[in-house]
Amino acid sequence: MENQGASVVITHHILDGKEQEYEKWLDEIVPITKHSNGFIDLQIVRPIPHLTFVYTVIIRFDTIENLKYWMESEDRKMLIKKANPLFRKNDNYQIKSGLDFLFNAENEGNKVPVRWKQFLVTWSAIYPLSLLIPLLELPFLRFLKVPSNHYFDGLIISGIIVFLMVFVVMPNYTKLIKKWLYK
Repeated sequence: MENQGASVVITHHILDGKEQEYEKWLDEIVPITKHSNGFIDLQIVRPIPHLTFVYTVIIRFDTIENLKYWMESEDRKMLIKKANPLFRKNDNYQIKSGLDFLFNAENEGNKVPVRWKQFLVTWSAIYPLSLLIPLLELPFLRFLKVPSNHYFDGLIISGIIVFLMVFVVMPNYTKLIKKWLYK
């Protein structure tokens, strides 16, 4: 079976007024993370100023072993200890292989649906988004006088689709069909 990689979704609930200090801390930990063995990429979803206080960091590694090694490393432990005074809650994370993190249901614990159900659910969610997002986004980009560029348009559209999948569609969709999904 081919290696599907591994992802960790980290949530940090930041205290009011500590966002700048947390951003400086991110400037310190991100380069170290990027130089870890097996690192693929990371995304940081920042909170909406004066409205939310949760930072979500998604990190991908080539293997679950390399990801666990980073998460349990002394470097990370030291940096988390340094950031603890900035957190409302402790460092919270979940490690998943492949796209399992999209199917995480809080009341299901670590239970993950079978792969064929993950495939059907993901496909049924991405297909309408892949039709709808370009219809909405491309006219908006042209209205903003952004020149037509196949690669840039694809970058923006795919980014919107992935954002919607991870933070809007899948959490709600999996709740809606959880009886079938986890059966």
